[in-house]
Amino acid sequence: MIPSVRRNLGTAMPWLIVIVGLLLWEASCRAFDMPEFVLPRPSRIIEALIADFGAIWFHAQHTLITTVTGFILAVLFGLVLGILIGSSQLAYQGLYPLLVGFNSVPKVALVPLMVVWFGIGTAPAVLTAFMLSFFPVAVNVATGLATLEPELEDVLRSLGATRRDIVVKVGLPRAMPYFFASLKVAITLAFVGSVIAETLASNEGIGTLVEQASANFRVPLVFAGLFVVSAMGILMYVGFAMIERRVTGWAIRPVDFGIGG
Repeated sequence: MIPSVRRNLGTAMPWLIVIVGLLLWEASCRAFDMPEFVLPRPSRIIEALIADFGAIWFHAQHTLITTVTGFILAVLFGLVLGILIGSSQLAYQGLYPLLVGFNSVPKVALVPLMVVWFGIGTAPAVLTAFMLSFFPVAVNVATGLATLEPELEDVLRSLGATRRDIVVKVGLPRAMPYFFASLKVAITLAFVGSVIAETLASNEGIGTLVEQASANFRVPLVFAGLFVVSAMGILMYVGFAMIERRVTGWAIRPVDFGIGG
């Protein structure tokens, strides 16, 4: 297949899949006469999105702010922790098991505790977004640093490089692909954390909107809110992917799926 055609097809495929999926969803709901409170048709979800756009926009802004705040904190903390773990064998052995253990704790179980400490509002959502998203950043940065070839380190030391020089001038640039890969994962987890906390311990945000709408059996509005969160997550993901391509283009290899030979 001609490269330009393949590239255009790859760009169009997500949109085609979404459109076909929505059409099948709409047709299935109509064919089986699905009750709206069980599974609303996409057309009804769009109607709810338009009718309640003001409320959705208000809550979406709050979710976006809390998510981005928690995400920024997670990136800063995860980057520092990842550098510490990845550049020191002692820190790796001592902190990595604790990091895995903390990440194994269901964060939804910590939300009530954060309500006791900080009250209902923005703080639990920010902290939940932070706790869910810092782990992939720390692990990926640590992996990028820890997998630096010993032979390369020996050569650099023989040339007079200190441990700090190796980490800063070789290790960190080499870890950048790992770092940007973690950002794309972390931002989606940050949205999950914010919405979970807003559902349980907030008066604002998409999580609160979804909780109130489901309590009133306004299921189309529930789906509309979830679609908005999904759209924000996709936009943030695409943004980081574009930055990744500019910063670490040297590490990105084109993928050939062999379409059309």
